Amino acid sequence: MVSQNHRITYLPSMISLTTPIQQLTRVGATTASRLRRFDIRTAADLLWNIPRKHEDLSTMYTIDQLAVGMHVTVQATVQSIKKRPLRNRKMTLTEVVVADDTGQLQLVWFNQPYISTTLREHDLLFLSGEVKQGRNGELQLTNPNYEKTTTTSDTMHTGRIVPHYHLTAGLTQKQLRFLIKQVLPLTSSIEDYVPKNIRQRYNLIDLATALEHIHYPENMTDLERARHRLKFDELFLIMLAVESAKTQLTTVQAPKITFDTAATKTFVDALPFTLTASQKKAAWTIISDLSKGNPMNRLLQGDVGSGKTVVAALAILNTCITRLQSVLLAPTDILAKQHYDSFVELFATTECTIAMLTRTTTELAYKNNREQIPKKDLEQAIANGSVQLIIGTHAVLQHNLIYNNLALVVVDEQHRFGVNQRRQLKDMTPDLIPHFLSMTATPIPRSLALTMYGDLSISVLKEKPTNRKPIITKLIHKSNRARAYQAIRTEIAKGNQAFVICPLVEESDKLGVKSVTTELNNLSTNIFPDLRIGMVHGKLKKADKEQVMADFRNKQLDMLVATAVVEVGVDIPDATIMIIEAAERFGLAQLHQFRGRVGRSDKQSYCYLFTSENTRPTNDRLQALVATNNGFELAETDLKLRGPGDVYGYRQSGLPELAIASLSDVQSIESAKEAAETLLQADPQLTNNPLLASQLASRVGQMHFE
Repeated sequence: MVSQNHRITYLPSMISLTTPIQQLTRVGATTASRLRRFDIRTAADLLWNIPRKHEDLSTMYTIDQLAVGMHVTVQATVQSIKKRPLRNRKMTLTEVVVADDTGQLQLVWFNQPYISTTLREHDLLFLSGEVKQGRNGELQLTNPNYEKTTTTSDTMHTGRIVPHYHLTAGLTQKQLRFLIKQVLPLTSSIEDYVPKNIRQRYNLIDLATALEHIHYPENMTDLERARHRLKFDELFLIMLAVESAKTQLTTVQAPKITFDTAATKTFVDALPFTLTASQKKAAWTIISDLSKGNPMNRLLQGDVGSGKTVVAALAILNTCITRLQSVLLAPTDILAKQHYDSFVELFATTECTIAMLTRTTTELAYKNNREQIPKKDLEQAIANGSVQLIIGTHAVLQHNLIYNNLALVVVDEQHRFGVNQRRQLKDMTPDLIPHFLSMTATPIPRSLALTMYGDLSISVLKEKPTNRKPIITKLIHKSNRARAYQAIRTEIAKGNQAFVICPLVEESDKLGVKSVTTELNNLSTNIFPDLRIGMVHGKLKKADKEQVMADFRNKQLDMLVATAVVEVGVDIPDATIMIIEAAERFGLAQLHQFRGRVGRSDKQSYCYLFTSENTRPTNDRLQALVATNNGFELAETDLKLRGPGDVYGYRQSGLPELAIASLSDVQSIESAKEAAETLLQADPQLTNNPLLASQLASRVGQMHFE
């Protein structure tokens, strides 16, 4: 067994980093259009097209060392070439015999007749592939990669550590490797934007070497050092953006909200429950932030049912007492209406006037008295400051809406709102930046807290109310459905209610109507014909949706079949059963959200995960939900299994897609954060680092953190 070293000596002719890809060898209009799907337009873009993985084919074997099942690279000489048609198949078989000093080996290619004219006897080949056993017991390589060359320093597809790239229709790995190797010498003209002292402190190789070795490393050590450098760069740029956003908040002013001790105590004493220690701590931290002259930018995260709303209510109460305005922004009409009902009741004895503003609802409430008013009158009341709390959906973002003295913006389930919508609310109050409080019931792993929520201060509600019982979760395969249905019937007979969640069935059914309708028919016809079953999905008209939800809340329905519309915020105390159809289609974080729709009272609740899959990966993943009610543990597991894009939808919140770094790598993120903080303390505007400032603007300029 012999090992080889590699050097890249391929030189381009008269090209630069800005050379359009159309001017490169073997790039025509069709190939150029395919490359543009990956935003590859110049030679520099090719260099920044980071491989998705690498395959180590650098270890060389002699033929006498081969055995079935091995993935090998051998160097051998062509002895004979044959091409023949296969019987009963519309394809050809090309058979080549090669040999080295230790023996012979058969090569077989199916339906690649050009190989018989490409190869010649006595050609010296590098070959890589899996060793298989032929029909007569001989060893062979089937459809191996091959290159005609005398040294591994010239190989691209065999005999070395081989890069593999993301592909699209019409592009091959060989094409991309050839093009990238063609421009690889241009790495020497790339200037390093990371300051030298940071590179030294974190043991980072220079950028030119990293880009060369990420494509064509000479050994695994070089590859790992290249990965380390490029991972750091991605995370470092993100953390620079995060830390810069935090710094900017210290340079602007926000309204100072006075803490009214007596009124707050009266409000808390009147609550029908006792605040948990986490609620008290979070509320005091938020109220303290509001009293400062700089905008609060805080995330309040707490597991389902941990009591985030009442913490926000304490902040809103003090804002109202200061005669300033608050906005509570909700992602759905259902959740906006629920918040409105809750705050009307919570603030029944206060002097706070509350408005509900959605596309179809304009209503005012004062001391539990509600009044529907024309939209223009409501807008006028908001503009003159006679309304202190505005609760709504995207309607509160309309351009013609004028706030009198907006001081606090509360966004529930903030990851469901686009960045521009959150920024728009801030832009509607140009004189003073309002305080910003985000709330989410989706527990956030530490790595994501440092990155996509990195510029927010974070408060965590760890406990649930003492009367809440852990939800019993069961994984139900097809053979156990009948027993599960009987248990559900028994629970409903006690006067309790059930949710049934259906996934999307096909891409054309984006709102899940087909699956919901089918399941409603199945349950009402075959399983529970005697029960009252309703249906809700995104295509229903707002009034119809609200009526169904009202019927369910008022116990006019025993069971509600729904899409993910009930994932967030719906509070039905008598719902004790959550049935999730095709549970394997959802991530753990989303399943945990569904589960949180039950267990909202002191009654024992149940979650049934129905699945038709019985594979080990599916069972292991769903068993994680069965094993714990701890949302933070599940969030960490989900992040590792599915990645942040699928779990949290981070792309919509401005975080760029990562080519090589991982948002589950806490240690690397913390190193990048430390480096960013240190650099910005010495050079807040990156004045002394113009290359880095330019790179930050061009690569993550689209990022916007709230």
